[in-house]
Amino acid sequence: MSNAIEVRGLSYRAGRSFEISGLDLNVPAGSIYGFLGPNGAGKTTTIRLLLAMTRRLAGEVRLLGHDVPREVAQALARTGYVPERPHLYPALTVAESLRLHAGFFQRWDATWADQLQRSFGLPGDRPVGSLSKGEAGKLLILLALAQRPELLILDEPTDGLDPMVRRDVLTAVLDYVAETGATVFISSHLVHELERMCDWVGVLDHGRLVAEMPIQSFKSGVKRIRLTGSPEHVEDAPFAVLSRMAEPLGPGETWVVRGWRDPMRQYFEGSNAAVRDVVDLDLEEVFVELLRSSRQGEV
Repeated sequence: MSNAIEVRGLSYRAGRSFEISGLDLNVPAGSIYGFLGPNGAGKTTTIRLLLAMTRRLAGEVRLLGHDVPREVAQALARTGYVPERPHLYPALTVAESLRLHAGFFQRWDATWADQLQRSFGLPGDRPVGSLSKGEAGKLLILLALAQRPELLILDEPTDGLDPMVRRDVLTAVLDYVAETGATVFISSHLVHELERMCDWVGVLDHGRLVAEMPIQSFKSGVKRIRLTGSPEHVEDAPFAVLSRMAEPLGPGETWVVRGWRDPMRQYFEGSNAAVRDVVDLDLEEVFVELLRSSRQGEV
């Protein structure tokens, strides 16, 4: 199994204002895949479609080799899920919540669940409804990890949590991945957070996948180049121009390009332009440029 998640031609529509049309996804087994997108891009909807919680209009979904929805029970038995919003019974205590969830999963590891509970500082006698947002976030991660899943699907798992709690949650996930080799599919709009942990990235905007690639290709292939001179037209370029802006002083321009390699400087030979500087972008800058270009219809 080369991909833990495979999606082909996934389509969905909500009213007249939002749709996912022909979405393809490939999440390599053993990877930590960051599913990036602004609020309202369709990340949660996509996850619900993956888990058969929402009915699709068309397309195919396979989780861990299982066809969804036909084999969704087999897929979910091997998948840990943390939703965007808590799905816990507020009247149950932490200990009662653990016992309840343990009854649904044959692979439940009670010993490790106890270790995580102590590590997270979650009192067993506390009602779930009295937990802080950070404590509830830790409990959700605990419940997902104690299933010993082969695939973790995390929907904005650290949104709204303070830095200390975010660190504890993500450390627990990374420790689990290091131990088991599990695959993680994590959606977020917190770009810098994913930059430190992911090895694959997919960018979603308005229900459309703008980019999907290893994170090193994602970061190294998009550059800001400063030009002396400004060619009027870009024809047969070996790179994609995501944006171009005239410099305040002088005839030069600043371009953001995708697919850049240093030998491509030769493209400007024979014109009135030359590359003056090439600047690396961080993941958030790349993310913003891809969204901007996508909305202009250039990617």
